[in-house]
Amino acid sequence: MAYQSEQELENNLVAQLVKGSFEKVSITDVASLTANLKKQLSKLNGFDISDNELKQIRNALAKGNVFDKAKTLRDRLQINKDDGTVGYVRFLDDDFSKNYFQVTQQVTVEGHYKNRYDVTILVNGLPLVQIELKRRGLELKEAFNQINRYQRHSYWAEDGLFQYVQVFVISNGVNTKYYANNRKQSFKQTFFWADVTNERYTDLTKFAEVFLTPQHLTDMITKYVVLNETDRILMVMRPYQIYATEAIIERVAEREQILGQNQSTEALNGYIWHTTGSGKTLTSFKTAQLLTGDSKIHKVVFVVDRKDLDYQTSKEFNGFAKGCVDSTDNTKLLVDQFTDAPIPADKVNEKRNTKLIVTTIQKLNNAISHKRYSKRMQPVQDKNIVFIFDECHRSQFGDTHQKITKFFTNHQMFGFTGTPIFVENAVSKSSRKYTTTDLFNKALHKYTIVDAIKDENVLKFNVEYVGRYKKKDSGTESKNEVDIEVEGIDTKELMESDVRLEKITDYIIAQHKRKTHSKEFTGMFCVSSVPALIKYYELFAKKKVEGKHNLKIATIFSYAANEEDPDADGLNEVVLDKVAEPQAAYSHSRDKLEQFIGDYNEMFSCSYTTKDSESFYNYYNDISKKVRERKIDILLVVNMFLTGFDSKTLNTLYVDKNLKYHGLIQAYSRTNRILNEQKSQGNIVCFRNLKERTDDALALFSNKDAKDTVIMPPYEDFLKLFNKAFGSLLAIAPDPDSVNDLEDENQELEFVKAFRELMRLKNILSTFADFTFDDVRPSEQEFEDYKSKYLDLHDKVKTDNAKDKESILEEVDFELELLAMDVINVAYILQLLSKLKQAENEEDYQYQYKALMQVVGGDPSLRSKQELIDKFIKENLPDVKSAEDVDDAFSAYWELEKEKAANELADEENLIPESVKDLVERMIFSNQEPLREDIVATMEKPPSVLQRKKVIPRLAERFKGFVDTFYRDM
Repeated sequence: MAYQSEQELENNLVAQLVKGSFEKVSITDVASLTANLKKQLSKLNGFDISDNELKQIRNALAKGNVFDKAKTLRDRLQINKDDGTVGYVRFLDDDFSKNYFQVTQQVTVEGHYKNRYDVTILVNGLPLVQIELKRRGLELKEAFNQINRYQRHSYWAEDGLFQYVQVFVISNGVNTKYYANNRKQSFKQTFFWADVTNERYTDLTKFAEVFLTPQHLTDMITKYVVLNETDRILMVMRPYQIYATEAIIERVAEREQILGQNQSTEALNGYIWHTTGSGKTLTSFKTAQLLTGDSKIHKVVFVVDRKDLDYQTSKEFNGFAKGCVDSTDNTKLLVDQFTDAPIPADKVNEKRNTKLIVTTIQKLNNAISHKRYSKRMQPVQDKNIVFIFDECHRSQFGDTHQKITKFFTNHQMFGFTGTPIFVENAVSKSSRKYTTTDLFNKALHKYTIVDAIKDENVLKFNVEYVGRYKKKDSGTESKNEVDIEVEGIDTKELMESDVRLEKITDYIIAQHKRKTHSKEFTGMFCVSSVPALIKYYELFAKKKVEGKHNLKIATIFSYAANEEDPDADGLNEVVLDKVAEPQAAYSHSRDKLEQFIGDYNEMFSCSYTTKDSESFYNYYNDISKKVRERKIDILLVVNMFLTGFDSKTLNTLYVDKNLKYHGLIQAYSRTNRILNEQKSQGNIVCFRNLKERTDDALALFSNKDAKDTVIMPPYEDFLKLFNKAFGSLLAIAPDPDSVNDLEDENQELEFVKAFRELMRLKNILSTFADFTFDDVRPSEQEFEDYKSKYLDLHDKVKTDNAKDKESILEEVDFELELLAMDVINVAYILQLLSKLKQAENEEDYQYQYKALMQVVGGDPSLRSKQELIDKFIKENLPDVKSAEDVDDAFSAYWELEKEKAANELADEENLIPESVKDLVERMIFSNQEPLREDIVATMEKPPSVLQRKKVIPRLAERFKGFVDTFYRDM
């Protein structure tokens, strides 16, 4: 049986959509797209739109970027109608039955190149869903890469109507994913659709049945595409986030239905169990936002348990919808928000959603417990208030929970947690063990760590145990077999002895570069107590002075009573806004922390202190930021940062602490955020025997068979996989030179895939302490020789594709980040420009500036751009508002400079401006140097035969220089 072609796949999908009540239309270009838009908007808005009125609409639709257009889509446009009245035009209705759905294929748009798009779903005439297909057997990522190419080449062209696409769908028939229209995201941010039990719909036909329906698409676009105001990007929710949101909304509706029936509503609370790192903040924001639209609800209160999370959550909520909440700086402000008290004129936030409150559990407790506030709170006691608790596994919720339920008589409570409290991991408080079910009644939706790893939403853990263990009869020595006590001795003196701690410090110094891919990522080191942390910090400092490492070490800890954590849950830290109060009995630890903060101040030119609670709080926030920015190599902690802290650049956790159950999963999960191909797993390095506890925790929070899914296989297994992959490579290319003799692109593609798999495995192997090329089949030199051939093929595909623009290698992702090298192009320069914008002082600015200009000057492909980049830094960068805006500002600058340079070229050489533009576009498309006759055709006055010998070579060089400067590697 012959394989199904891409065209057949496309035709079958269109036929399926037509059966599902989509109207099939033939739209081949922007002219027919515009004519159809006029008809569909006329139907939606209930009046015939004239040509003059359409012109106003087209002008409005053409303005702005993808983010601006997403706002336009959701807004009403005011126009001047031909009869002299003012009219309003809608583009989308929340009710799917009022929208008009059409499907078309092979729309052609010409920008830098002429592109044809596979399948387009039109809603009220606008292209809101774009589907890109590849035939069965090809990689799904090729469709993703093709859409990225369309975004660069043509989506913006001819009115830019394709920038209204909200959701992309990519499929090769057997695998199908969706994602938001956001150029900044990687293939890692593409998602499978699934049912409520997380069973995926991967087959295109089944996916289309449930996802590509008028009702579902309307819900996705109007409810579940989120416009992130901070980053000015579109985000789309994943299936489990949507099901959780809908489960809470349905629970609220259920309670409202029976409120008037004299039935008890006490059991109508609920909690969401979504594993750590799966995006609970976005889910909780969308839930809160939708609930505030319910007229029967007085307030929606989002409760966190630390001051830093109050600030962070408010910041993230305001990122999703600018200014939607004010963080509650103090209890009085919280009471003002509950009671809708007048706000001082200078503090009015007109964008604030007055029904949405974000606060800490401590301030909420004060508001209902202290006499000075509780009297003011009495009028809202019987109001319908929905509470949403973040991280509802925390032990302190038990006591405060009772106070809240007693005070508010008409409440409903929901919780979010990645690690619920069960009987097995409950902590006894006042002779009572509270489980999450005790407090919140019922799990409304579950998404465990096993689900998240299968969906590639979080990474697996690679757990290595370092110390004195019973040796296996392997006959080999391991670098992890260090003479360090790991268990069996209960004496604190031995586990915190100077000798043991120094050996662990030496191991970390020796292995940190390997674990973090030469410090591409950062690490965290959690230890058993403050005294142990102090010893470790001073050991690292001493060894740095001795020249044994150049790691940037920082620390933070609470200096109130902080004994060995008896429950080993990693969660009994002191509330952040109280830790700075003097503790005479613990002056030693406070003095030490003050000293360590002094080191931090010197390292980063700042002035934080423990003597002022606000300054210490700012230190906490700054250290969080520095870890995320990879300016700190290792952060030393006892309990802080082991929960609620997200950093995609953190990939290694060193553990010298007896963690268990939810504390263990929470701590390990600091490392497992998805980032890129190079970050293949979260590294956990244990200096205590936590193997049984790790297995127990995984069994509790997923299932008894979860270990194989969540934990990476051992080193020996990866050696076998690597050697097997190398065997597959040899079958294609027996030696590096034979790569030159591969007969056609199909064989080259097989080589690319085989070596890429070898790179992926090498990337994982290189993080193991024991890895050496002596353990695998190829020598290091042989691997490097194959790598050179691989890079040669990459260069060939990216630069020498003039003969065949439909090269099958063109959309293949070479995943060069796995080679641990910086691919120096303008995308990389934009990263450096963003870093420069974030420079905190003049010294840091000059350092970043010098580094950036060295990169630009040292790369052949960027030298021609050096002067322009320098000009942007000096003249434009100071006026850019934030690092997030650098990308757009640089793009606008580049287009202006390109236009200016093209006009200068035409003026100086007496060329026809339009002809110059045409020739440049042909050069880019063909990837060839300009022909003599093409150059002559750009001249206002053709040169004589004698003049041609000098003029044409000069102009050819100028055209090539123009293309190299403004288009190559852009």
